[in-house]
Order: sequence, then C-alpha cells, then structure tokens
Amino acid sequence: MLTVCLAGGLTTMLDNSVLNIAVPALRSSLHAGATQVQWLVAGYSLAFGLALIPGGRLGDERGRKPFFVAGIAVFFAAGLLASTVPIPELLVPLRLLQGAGAGLVNSQMIGTIQDVFTGPERTRALGLYQVVCAVGIALGPPLGGALIAVAGPDWGWRLAFLVSTPSGLATLILAVRHLPPPRRRAGRTDLDPVGLLLVGAMTLAVMLPFIQPSDATGKSLWALAAAALTGVFLLWQRRYAAAGHRPLLHPALARSTPYALGTVVAMGQFGSSLAASLVLVMFLQDGLGLSPLAAAAVTLPSALAMAGASAVAWRVVQRIGRHVVALGLALAVLSLLLSGLAGRYAPTGWLPLLLAAGQLCSGAASGLSVSPNQAAVLRHAPARAAGVAGGILQMSQRIAGAVAVSAVSGIYLHGSAGTGADPRAAYWHAVLACTALVTLALILTLLTGRRTPPPDGSVPSPRTGTTRRSGTRIGSA
Repeated sequence: MLTVCLAGGLTTMLDNSVLNIAVPALRSSLHAGATQVQWLVAGYSLAFGLALIPGGRLGDERGRKPFFVAGIAVFFAAGLLASTVPIPELLVPLRLLQGAGAGLVNSQMIGTIQDVFTGPERTRALGLYQVVCAVGIALGPPLGGALIAVAGPDWGWRLAFLVSTPSGLATLILAVRHLPPPRRRAGRTDLDPVGLLLVGAMTLAVMLPFIQPSDATGKSLWALAAAALTGVFLLWQRRYAAAGHRPLLHPALARSTPYALGTVVAMGQFGSSLAASLVLVMFLQDGLGLSPLAAAAVTLPSALAMAGASAVAWRVVQRIGRHVVALGLALAVLSLLLSGLAGRYAPTGWLPLLLAAGQLCSGAASGLSVSPNQAAVLRHAPARAAGVAGGILQMSQRIAGAVAVSAVSGIYLHGSAGTGADPRAAYWHAVLACTALVTLALILTLLTGRRTPPPDGSVPSPRTGTTRRSGTRIGSA
C-alpha cells in the first residue's frame, strides 16, 4: 500500500514540475495571456485542494481503492487531452479537471499513511513520501527542458504533458492489484456540499483580485466579500453540526489549536515554495533568456536537496524535536532573501550559479520542515477523521498555493511586461512576497514552539519531544 502511495505522489509531482518548466514555451506557442497563465498554474492547485476534503471523507467512509483508481484515471485522461488542445481556453478546464483528479488521489494517499502507520513510523513514511515527491520534482524540469530543446516550443510542451503517462499507468495497475477492497457501509456519506462551495467561493474571492486587474476599490470589495464568506462559512459549519450532520471541518479538528496552527504554517511554507519556483522559472527564461534545459539545471539542486533532507529529517526530529521545523523555515527565509538580492544586483554571468546555490538551500529547508510539520499536525487528528484531517491539511496547502501563485506570478508578470519593464526588479518584488509568507510561518512556529499536550494520552519523551503510549509499541499499526 505504501508503494501505491509513493507511485501516486511521483506521478502527480512529476506532472506539476514538468508544466512549470514548460510554461514559457506554452505561453509563446498558444499566445496565452498573463491571466490565462495564472489560471493554468493556480487553477490546478485550486481544483486539487477542493477535491481533497470530499475525497478524504469518501475514503474514510467507503474505502480508498475506488476513489484512488478513479482519481488517477481522471488525472491520466485529462493529461492526454491537454496535450492535444489548440487554444488556451480549452487547456484551462482540462488543467482544472487534472487537478481535481490529483486531489482525489492524494487524499487517499495521506489517509492510507494515517491508517497504516503511527508515531515515528508515520514520520518516516511521510518523509519517504516527501523523498519520492522530491524525485518527481527533480525529474520534471530536466525531462521537460530536454523535450522542449529537442522538439521545439510548439511540440515540447505537448510532450511534457505526456511525461507522467508511464508512471500514471503503473500507478493505476498497482492500485487495482494491491489496494484493499472498499468497505461497504449502510447509509449515505455526508459531504457537506454547501461548506465546500463556500470554501471555493472564499478562495476565488481572494484569488481574483490578483488575476483580474482591478483598482483599489475593486480590491477592497473583493476583500470584504472574502471576509463575509468566511463568516458565513463558520456560521454554516456550526449550524450544520448542530443539526446532527458532519460539517466540512470535523469538530475534533476545529477544537485542536496545534492542528490549526500547524496547518497555517504548512500553508505559508507550501504557498511560498510553489510560487517562488514558478516565478524563478519564468525569470530564468523570459528575464535572462536561458533555455528550458539551462533553467532546469538551475532548479535541479532544490529537488535533490529536498530529497536528501527529507530522507534524514525524521532522524533530526528524534534529536531536536519540532525545532527542526523552525530550523527549516529560517533557512528558507535566508535562501529566499539571498536569491532575491542576487537576482536584483548580481552580475548576469554569475546569476545562474548564485540562484542554483539558493535553490540548494531552499530544497534543504523544505526537506527539513515539510514532513516533520505534517507528522506533528496529523498526530492531533482522531483516527475516525484520518482521511479528512489529511485532506484539510493538503486542501489548505493547495488553496494557499493557488492564492500565492496567482498573487506572486501576477506581481512578476505585471512588473516584467510593457515598455521599460525590469525583470530583475519584478523578480525581487515577487521574492519579497514569498519571504513574507515564510516569515509569518516561522513566527507562528516560534510562538507555538513550547510543548503542547498530546491529543491521545501519549507521553512526551524527555529527550526528543516525540511521544509514546504507555504499554504500547509505536510502529506499524
């Protein structure tokens, strides 16, 4: 089952990283505007995030196999169709569909890890999952860059959509053969569709001011709409629970402060990482004139460092506990600032090498912080809401990614377009926005760094800060 999860993570991450390197070629080939580019990259994360909660809940209630298989099939088919479209207006809805399929798959992967592993073994499993995802991220840029270099921009981005085809087929076969059969329960699964629609509307209200140009009055109206929708969502969740239904936000999760704060930290880290990676690729190709293959070489150290750091993160957690999350976030802030300053002031000849060094530090920071924070957050989720807890965590990250990508790419695209535009200044401003997000996550981590009572009767280890149950061996479930 863990192999199936790792294969799913490899497939979805490989596709995402390939598209990032192919965005400039796709934009040129299809004559896509800035708004369409933002929808292509941010819409995927939005659809991904919104599919996670219903996917996690369906997996909890009905078993994970049918939804995993359906999600990977939709993801695979949408990718095939996307490689054939002639206009960007058709590519956007297919990308949304592909994101929804990826979200349905990923909600089952996190739920499966929650089901099978506990304690330190769960941290190790999540770390291995991060390693495989990092391998997918590492393979995507050089493969995409090579395809565009060989086939040209018009055909290269189309072939990039097909890179994940072999791993998608292998994942589908593995899932059919090895995932356990679905459980059969009486009754109807409660998905809270109104709550899901409200979350989608809230996210769009935050995203649209960055995608659709608007004046100060328009941005203020969108901000008021987002605040009003947030209030309506919270009221609806309370009313829905009082009526005896299961709201989108599980009551046990809503009462858990460590879960909420850890989720906010994950949102800041994930959103900034996704946005910074995309803006860097556009800056390298559009701003500096590097080829897709050369741009991929600059970004490759990030994925390799993330894979290496993720592989040892669980060992670091055993030594210094959750402080490793703060360490990783501090390194991320430093690497972003150094990369931004290099992009703004360094000589052009040295710039690719300096940015590659920044990517090395950024990847190590992600590897140290992502899986330990995920494990710490999910430790506070009750077993009956394992899939939903993982779904809410990933949904929050993907929504943060959608908002961050739309905002930060908008800063870069609008700052680097037009007469007299300065791509270096635009890149610096975009990196500052990402730095602000990571700094917020770091502050929250430091403020909540004191030990919190474990949620399930576990006892904090005096040396490591990890937990054990009295009389219970921590290992695979």
